[in-house]
Amino acid sequence: MATGSNAFLPTRESLLSRLKDWEDGDSWQKFFETYWKLIYNTARNAGLTDAEAQDIVQETVISVAKNIEGFKYDPTVCSFKSWMLRLTHWRILNQYKKRQKPGDAAHPPSPRAPYFLPTSSGGNPDRTSTMERIPDPAGFDLETIWDEEWEDHLLTTAMERVKRQVDPAQLQIFDLYCVESWPAQKVAQTLGVHMGRVYLAKHRIGRMLKKEIRLLKNTLE
Repeated sequence: MATGSNAFLPTRESLLSRLKDWEDGDSWQKFFETYWKLIYNTARNAGLTDAEAQDIVQETVISVAKNIEGFKYDPTVCSFKSWMLRLTHWRILNQYKKRQKPGDAAHPPSPRAPYFLPTSSGGNPDRTSTMERIPDPAGFDLETIWDEEWEDHLLTTAMERVKRQVDPAQLQIFDLYCVESWPAQKVAQTLGVHMGRVYLAKHRIGRMLKKEIRLLKNTLE
């Protein structure tokens, strides 16, 4: 079953390689499904509205599409996680700059929509390296927000992978005992199981969760 869970996400190298082909809709959809919530939550925690955060998701994905051809995966120089942070940061800063423009409040928010890609690669690529030279108008610590959201992202994704591998009854025990923090005795009485089964579910699923988080870190970071 571990092999199947490993196939849930492609490796960093293979995914990045496939993203360079704009016609590879499956890989782009996988990328969007993997990262959209991370980008969205980061934008929201940075103080943007729901509509603005949705725009940030689409703009960041487009920015990835425009820049992916020139991105070379080398974690000793710049990890994929850091690269994604810079692209997201740039878009969030742009959004705050838009707020400062006269008449911007009249600009209607964009509705939620699936990701889309530009039709051509024309124009200059985004200059994410200039981000460090622009004052942060929002006054937020985006790196801290990103790191916190990244950890939540890993945990949520790992839990989704574990759910595919365990019995629903064990998952319910784990959720009540470890997530909802019910006392073990209450979990056992409520679900009509022995205390030993409660402890076994905690041990087994907890171990699987840690394993999936390690795999995801190797895959995504």
